[in-house]
Amino acid sequence: MTDTREASGRCLCGACVLHAEKLSRHSSACHCSMCRKWGGGPLLAVECGTEVRFEGEEHIATYASSAWAERGFCSHCGTHLFYRISDNGAYIVPVGLFDDEADFELVNQIFIDEKPTFYDFANKTKMMTGAEVFAMYAPGGGAE
Repeated sequence: MTDTREASGRCLCGACVLHAEKLSRHSSACHCSMCRKWGGGPLLAVECGTEVRFEGEEHIATYASSAWAERGFCSHCGTHLFYRISDNGAYIVPVGLFDDEADFELVNQIFIDEKPTFYDFANKTKMMTGAEVFAMYAPGGGAE
């Protein structure tokens, strides 16, 4: 990952504190139906790699949302904490968790073919369909 920094963030109630050693400044928007159902809208997130640690791990609940990833959330307040790739343990974390959101730049939109028509982002970004995402990231190149 290029252009990274260390950062910390927390859930709404403060029971879960996240420390990312290699937080990307480049954020992405995921328009897939699972992310929209999970959070009520697109997931705005950043890649954090595997060097992530938590305080309050006993308060983290997980849900295996697909054959290749799980989602984590605070069991007290319900704050979404991460999307973690099962194969390599890489974390994708919602931008809003971090204490300082000023330096992020929206550079990519994924599952653009699932984006509903009622919203659009003005930012000029790279756009990838679900098939392109699965071909690039999913083990075996396919969905579930």
